[in-house]
Amino acid sequence: MTIAMQLPPIQDVLPHRGTMLMIDRLLFADATTATVECAPRANAWYADVNGDMPSWIGIELMAQTIAAHVGLLKLIQGAPPKQGALLGSQRYAATRCAFAAGVPLRIKAKVIYCEASGFSAYECCITVADQEVASATLKVFEPDDFQTFLQASL
Repeated sequence: MTIAMQLPPIQDVLPHRGTMLMIDRLLFADATTATVECAPRANAWYADVNGDMPSWIGIELMAQTIAAHVGLLKLIQGAPPKQGALLGSQRYAATRCAFAAGVPLRIKAKVIYCEASGFSAYECCITVADQEVASATLKVFEPDDFQTFLQASL
């Protein structure tokens, strides 16, 4: 399935707002993959002493890419978005300590496993000028009832 529509603004598919909205825009999406863009900001809450984004923030960029993918698929289906949870990451590796402010990052997330129960795994990577600078596998869960899931997790 190819998504044959103009990609909506990121705010239409991602619930994050204010300083927690780190993704700038959707670049590509289909049934199993999403690619987004983010340009780290020198004045952001996460900026280090040089104004750069520490590379450990890459996990959040990957998680927001997954959330944007799921949100877009829900939008296409006419279904309301559901809250999800990042369960963990496997093998997060970054080739640099920080991502330079103002230099666009491309984040790609591809479904590698998906259950009807809401559990999924995504293979993710971050590139700068077509060079991979970070990668990981993220495991996420989209429960039917997020509040019950949270209460059961406490």
